[in-house]
Order: sequence, then C-alpha cells, then structure tokens
Amino acid sequence: MPHRYAEIAFTPTVKEAQEQFGSRNAYARMEKAPETRNHLLGQAEAQFIAARNSFYMATTGETGWPYIQHRGGPTGFMRVLNDSTIGFADFRGNRQYISLGNLANDDRVSLFFMDYPNKTRLKLFGRAKVVGLDDDSTLSLLETPDYRARVERGFLIKVEGFDWNCPQHITERYTLDEVRAMTAPLRARIAELERRLAEAAGAATSI
Repeated sequence: MPHRYAEIAFTPTVKEAQEQFGSRNAYARMEKAPETRNHLLGQAEAQFIAARNSFYMATTGETGWPYIQHRGGPTGFMRVLNDSTIGFADFRGNRQYISLGNLANDDRVSLFFMDYPNKTRLKLFGRAKVVGLDDDSTLSLLETPDYRARVERGFLIKVEGFDWNCPQHITERYTLDEVRAMTAPLRARIAELERRLAEAAGAATSI
C-alpha cells in the first residue's frame, strides 16, 4: 500500500466501513499507486505549514482516551526542518501537560493544519520527540525570538504520512489581521470620501 497516510489510517475495520458505504473501490485505486507517496513533505506542504499560526494535535493516554489540543503562535511557529521532520517550541500554557504526559507512553500524534479562508485542510500522522531546554542547538531552530512567550520545551515530529482533505463543510473563518487586510482598500476609500466631504463642507461654509 504505497499511500502512506492510507496505510496507517485504513485499518481492516475502516476498509469494511468503506466497503459497506460504497467508497472502497475509489480508495483501493489510490492505494495501488506504483511508488510510496505522501510520506515526505513537498513544497506545497512546507509552504502551507509555514503559513499557519495554529494547528490541532491529538495524542492518546494510557486509558485509551484521545486528547486534542490547540496549539497557536505567530505565523510559521511550526517549522519545517526537512522533508520528513517538523517541530515547534512549546509555549507555556495552562500547565495541565496532558499532551506531554501522553507522549511519554505513546509517541504517535495526529495533526490538523487548517486554512479556513481557503477551506483547505492538511492531515498529518507523525511520531513526536520532546526536546529539553538543555538542547540549545535544537531549540534555537524552533524558537521565535520576537514572540513574547515562555518556551518550556520543544517538540520534533517525524512525519509518517499526510493527506490533503476536501473542502466540504469547512466554514470560512478569518483572523482579525486577515479582516483588516481585506478591508484596507475599503477603509482607505471611506477615509478619502470623508476627506472630500469635509473639504466640500468647509468650502460651503466659507461662501
């Protein structure tokens, strides 16, 4: 099965469900590609990840319960170090350390990178490794000097497989910075019209 993400995700029971609901043939064709793919990040994946300012990461605890955590920071805080490794600095948060504790027993993670304005989603399986504060050389690759947050550790993630998702049912959402950029021409036009109105009003009162 050369599609690496499918190889991980499509377990026997998943394939049974696909067969039951009529999607198995399409995915079976995808799995029969001649070469292994979706295991090394290309330019499209690297650029997409570098443009994100947040992502979601799932881990699993000893009890078998999954845990999903939102991670946020400045754009590009998730670094693409090479075609099989990504990593990020772990900023101090609420100090529950659920993801950290889960990874002590199971290093497997699942990540979702979302581009809401363009309704695009990148899913990624990987294995995470904790980087301590004593590993200065590695942490220096992950830190964002201008971001005012305390770094407690770093995470390196070895990519095992990834897949792009369809845009169906992704609601378009925009950050404040994106809204400001989109409305900048409109605000500039309003300011220009207000200036003209003020000049016209001043000219009228002087008559």
